[in-house]
Amino acid sequence: MKKSLFLISSLILSTSIILSGCGKSGDESKKDDEPKKTQEEKGQDKDKVQKEEPKKDQESTKGSADFASLISYMEKETQGKTKVLFENNEPQVHKMENVSISLDSYSVVELKDFHTDFNIPFGEENNGGVILAKYTVKNDMDKEVYYMPSLDVTFTGASKYYTNDKYLIPEEDQLPTKLSYQTDYLLKAGEEVTGYIAYPFGETDLAKINELGTVTVMVPVPLTEKEKYDATIGSEGRFNLALNTGGSKKVSSNSSFYQDKVTLDNMGEKKMSKEKSDINESKKIGDVNAILEGYQFTQFTPNEVEAPRFSNFTNGVTLLTVKFKLENKATSEIGLSSMSSKLTVNDGMQYLLSEGMLLNYQYNDVIKAGETGELLQVFVLDQEQYEKIWKDKAFDIELGPIRNKGAEDTSKGKKETFTLPK
Repeated sequence: MKKSLFLISSLILSTSIILSGCGKSGDESKKDDEPKKTQEEKGQDKDKVQKEEPKKDQESTKGSADFASLISYMEKETQGKTKVLFENNEPQVHKMENVSISLDSYSVVELKDFHTDFNIPFGEENNGGVILAKYTVKNDMDKEVYYMPSLDVTFTGASKYYTNDKYLIPEEDQLPTKLSYQTDYLLKAGEEVTGYIAYPFGETDLAKINELGTVTVMVPVPLTEKEKYDATIGSEGRFNLALNTGGSKKVSSNSSFYQDKVTLDNMGEKKMSKEKSDINESKKIGDVNAILEGYQFTQFTPNEVEAPRFSNFTNGVTLLTVKFKLENKATSEIGLSSMSSKLTVNDGMQYLLSEGMLLNYQYNDVIKAGETGELLQVFVLDQEQYEKIWKDKAFDIELGPIRNKGAEDTSKGKKETFTLPK
């Protein structure tokens, strides 16, 4: 899954550096809540506890009930032993125009000493774990759509995508059964479908994701016409699942950063150095109004898996992520994956090109004609040069030309330069 990363920084005076590398809050668990509740219930003021916390108790019971029967089924079916490691009942929702999908809740379950008949999806290991996830897909459009629930799990360093295993939980409860090729993946107007997915992990991979603290679910887009894969609405999304307390803290921390690929893919640790929002400087590029909304400078430490991408940065890495809003008044779409920019630093003596490999845009991610959307641009800076030379000087970003998703210039070569305000 590793992709090549090409980072370019050029010195206008006499130095040319080409940088390249390689490669590709949730609620506390029910288990964590139980000791606290037990102590409260043993206290003298039981009536007060019952009055103040019935809602919390009901929600916890409901969350547990969501998965209790599935876990019991899985234990019986596999002849294994289960233990709930972590649960989260706080929903995450991704909207694609008038179609939405929500991750309603999930449970991380240890599964050990199960029958060898089940070891293939667990990497041929006989101990591991399962993430049980509950999803709801809702169509609020006045027409039918087609939704294939290929909600695959990935994480930094994963060698494959992790998908539903249909033998671990009752087939009739599974979302891929309710929305399947047998039903043409049809989601009728106004229809809502809820179902479960079971993601198995062998003992080795379970240890990896527990150390990372998080995994990511990739959310596909719906089709407006059967089997017409370019007739989509909305944009692909992601759900970030914390797997333990450390993961919950990381998910919470990452929410304060712009959602570039570094953040979304949990490629390492970001630490805010400087940020500015609500800049709202607007310039016209052809028939598009480009609005500089904000920027973030972050100190970045890649994790072990992603470190080879940044091996040329021996003095550390600073990331600059810039946020634009694009008002598309043109007659063609803006292809987000085709957009690029140039950053000039050190009083015009050096420049860097934006790094598309650190953005999460896909080919079909566009801002349609007449619509408004967000564009992020990421630059990778040598931390030592940033701190000692560039930090207090001007940062100028040249954006453009505007391109469609086929990378064709739709603004006749026009570009505009924004100076980041201090």
